Amino acid sequence: MTEKKANWSVLLGAAFLMATSAIGPGFMTQTATFTTSLGADFAAVILFSILMSYVAQLNVWRVIAVSKMRGQDIANKVLPGLGYVIAILVALGGLAFNIGNVGGAGQGLNVIFGIDIRIGAAIGGLIGIIIFSSKSASTAMDKLTQVLGAAMIILIAFVAIKTKPPVGEAVASAVVPKGGYNSIIPATLTLIGGTVGGYIVFSGGHRLIDAGIVGEEHLPDVNRSASLGVLVAFIVRVLLFLAILGVTKMANADIDPDNIAASSFKAASGIVGYKIFGIVFASAAFTSVVGAAYTSVSFLKTLFKPVAERENLVTILFIVVSTIIFIFIGQPQTLLVVVGTLNGFILPITLAVILVASKKKSIVGDYKHSNLLFVLGWIVVAITAFMGIKTLIGNLGL
Repeated sequence: MTEKKANWSVLLGAAFLMATSAIGPGFMTQTATFTTSLGADFAAVILFSILMSYVAQLNVWRVIAVSKMRGQDIANKVLPGLGYVIAILVALGGLAFNIGNVGGAGQGLNVIFGIDIRIGAAIGGLIGIIIFSSKSASTAMDKLTQVLGAAMIILIAFVAIKTKPPVGEAVASAVVPKGGYNSIIPATLTLIGGTVGGYIVFSGGHRLIDAGIVGEEHLPDVNRSASLGVLVAFIVRVLLFLAILGVTKMANADIDPDNIAASSFKAASGIVGYKIFGIVFASAAFTSVVGAAYTSVSFLKTLFKPVAERENLVTILFIVVSTIIFIFIGQPQTLLVVVGTLNGFILPITLAVILVASKKKSIVGDYKHSNLLFVLGWIVVAITAFMGIKTLIGNLGL
């Protein structure tokens, strides 16, 4: 009975680690921006992106569990040397986005307490350092992501109820968007990357490996955890969308185009709403700092022995570097753009590797991977590859 409870705690932790890694400051800004530009049609974007994210997640987590190997090790088995390339890309992407996460912590604490953003960023980094300084870092990480994840859902739900959004219109638009399906393609592609792009799709799967929840006998547990992770990200996205959609329908709502999410929460519930935004934004940042650091380092530890021997120390250094860069340089836009472009290619490459691995006996043994998941996975690879190419062309100005 104790083992079952421990397993469920880890499964819940892995699910929330994945979900809260996705729910960062960029997630909130993204959702707010697309809601104001697309209106109720953003419901269709959420629906289609979450379905494709779910396909990617199930494929990746199941193959990781059955092979008992992390993403980089699977890649090296498929094509020697590829795992090193993917690990470095993921770590660089994680570092760049963690600078933004630390900055988000600073912004959230600035809204709540009025402190300087750089001091807030330092506090955000310090929380991550405390987590990984603990002897039971994994347990502390699980608890932090679960508690803050639940808090975000409750607080955003409160604001969503206050704004009285047109739920019926949103449901209808989720199936048949008023602007047509072509109008939602760019936003859909962006959201897939934000939900399972880069390191995010591997975060929970790597956590399950660390906890020893692997092997074909644990696939039902893996499915439950993966499903819960996507469900939590979906619920938060829907609630945030509804909260902001409700504000856009309010008469005389004062929306700041430079900070749509914060001003929407303020329009919904005054100063209380504004403080709730600060708590949600800071919580999203704290959990993303932890998730990005943990998963980025987990991609390096099986390839570089010194990292494996001092995993927690390297994770702490990862957070320290992110924090120092933000405090002294800010968010280096060029780095973020370049790494963001590379990150756009990580999901189609890694998912393609996982799909190839799913049919290799030398990796998965006698396990028979679902043909439906396999086919749907390749469809997601094609769509996300298109997203990466489109992003690259856009950034190069071609």
